[in-house]
Amino acid sequence: MTTKTYAASESTPRQRGGIPEPIANLPAPSRSVGIAILFALWAAVFFASLFAPPLLDDADATHSNAARHILSSGDWVTLYVNGIRYLEKAPLPYWIDAVSFKLFGFTAFAAHLPQSIAVFLLALLGYLWASKAYNPRTGLYTGVAVLTSAGVFLFTRVFIPEIWLSLFLATALYAFLQSLEQGKSHAYLMWTSLALAVLTKGLIAPVFIFGTGVVYLALTGEYRQWRRLKPFTGFLLFLATAAPWHILAGLRNPDGFLNGHPHGFFWFYFVNEHFLRFLGKRYPVDYNKLPGYLFWSLHLVWLFPWALFTPLLFAGVRRRVSTILAPTYAARTALLLALYSALVLLFFSFSTNQEYYTFPAYLPLLMLIAAALTRAESTYSEEKSSRRWITFAHAALTVIGVAAAIALFIGLWRSRHLPFVPDIGELLAHRGVGDYTLSMSHLFDLTDSSFAALRLPAALAAIAFAFGPAIAWFLRTKRRHLAATSAIALTSATFLVAAHIALIRFGPMLSSETMAAKITDLRSTRAISPDTKLMLYGDQSYGSSIAFYLGEQLPLVEGVSSSMIFGSSFPDAPKIFLTNANLLATWGTGPRKLLFVPLERRDNLDLVLPVSRQIVLAETSGKALITDRPLDNR
Repeated sequence: MTTKTYAASESTPRQRGGIPEPIANLPAPSRSVGIAILFALWAAVFFASLFAPPLLDDADATHSNAARHILSSGDWVTLYVNGIRYLEKAPLPYWIDAVSFKLFGFTAFAAHLPQSIAVFLLALLGYLWASKAYNPRTGLYTGVAVLTSAGVFLFTRVFIPEIWLSLFLATALYAFLQSLEQGKSHAYLMWTSLALAVLTKGLIAPVFIFGTGVVYLALTGEYRQWRRLKPFTGFLLFLATAAPWHILAGLRNPDGFLNGHPHGFFWFYFVNEHFLRFLGKRYPVDYNKLPGYLFWSLHLVWLFPWALFTPLLFAGVRRRVSTILAPTYAARTALLLALYSALVLLFFSFSTNQEYYTFPAYLPLLMLIAAALTRAESTYSEEKSSRRWITFAHAALTVIGVAAAIALFIGLWRSRHLPFVPDIGELLAHRGVGDYTLSMSHLFDLTDSSFAALRLPAALAAIAFAFGPAIAWFLRTKRRHLAATSAIALTSATFLVAAHIALIRFGPMLSSETMAAKITDLRSTRAISPDTKLMLYGDQSYGSSIAFYLGEQLPLVEGVSSSMIFGSSFPDAPKIFLTNANLLATWGTGPRKLLFVPLERRDNLDLVLPVSRQIVLAETSGKALITDRPLDNR
């Protein structure tokens, strides 16, 4: 790897007023090589993971269904899921996915490609911004940290808008800072990015940007440069970009007597989905709030392994208080990122939340950590605090790695004689999965008996954790800082690849694509007649991947829940909602019935429909496809 060397030693501090500061140009790859490194890492971790598993049930396939409906209906204003209005979401991520489906077909690859590209763009933005504000090595560390952090990887496995929101908000922040220096062009970039963020996630975007900007301008005194932000023409550009969709959505989904419904888009989207959601009074109430200690401590997991270097942010903080408002680009960047991160974290600590809601703070936090790490590397030989906290981070990572490796090796040893079972869902301990409302809850299902299906990813992760942290620590003691940090990144990247292999093994449990394939096969072989009626038991989210892969609107038995409630109450909503009484009245009569039953509803169905009247055609991970009569002889 070629590098540009600007100093004789990585550990020689530059003096400014007697205070050691990081070397401005530490040895680092050139810009072209740095971007190539980021691209290669992205391709290995993110692009390679686009092809499997299939779309997962719940949010992943539900949101993909909304994007698919755009193409099938030609309606780019009102989102629909299974024929029902889906008014709680801003449209831009669905527009982007609709274009991807148009280009690449209705596949998991097409559904997740836009998010994967957004991850690379976020890493690239972090690389360029940090390189400009600090030095090329900090830029490289920032980009690499984005691509190897556990939270960034985990929360882009499904189709949710947080990665796009993070990209647009980070771009708006960068353009805000640049516009104070250079004016016009960056100011308009800021307003455009903010508008795109609004079209991605709603009014939370201006709350974060304006809140951060006002405090920043007040603290730095740069409010005198307010004209450079182009507040009047920029705001007009913002409205021209963000307002048309909101106006059209309101006109097509009006309040009151115009549609026979007491509430329409404006109330539901702005009042219900913004203000009432923040207060925990949203209708329907289907969101949890993480306990405070978990909300804050889990960020050590989401930013792992780089969160272990967080103490470096506070090392020598007294010394840097006097320079935090210094008129340097690095100081202004640090202040802006700190204010923005604090606002995002504090906002969601009060609001109802899911684990991934604070995703927009990941890049700013990682950039600050990367800057602190680079600073500590440059003063490693001279400052005890730098050595102490870097040593602490490596010790913690090594202990975590050894513990993880031991646990994985124990699991491999205990499962050495157990057969490989492709359907890992049959081996899990299903404990009240229907009550899970947090995205990580399914981790509690894993049992020893299921470990045999995870031998390959477990072995890969065990090897990475057993050797990677120790090698990184050894390199650090030799003052080979760039190599040491690179070893940490490679360890994390290897673990993420292993994690994705494990996710593929969980595919049969988390996705119902195999059921869609079974239905397609039954139709193609004429084992069922064309007039067969396919239904889902329970909320559409339980089998949303079936609707996506078949491209059909499916009746739901006892399925008016969660995201379906508001849209189903419109007078023109399709009559897709059936009751248990409807099912019993038609079961075994008229056209054949096919019923998909998720694991979460098997017991409920058995109480309503005797097992003797169920003919199981397929079963995987506790999910079943049943019919009301034997298959046709044809």
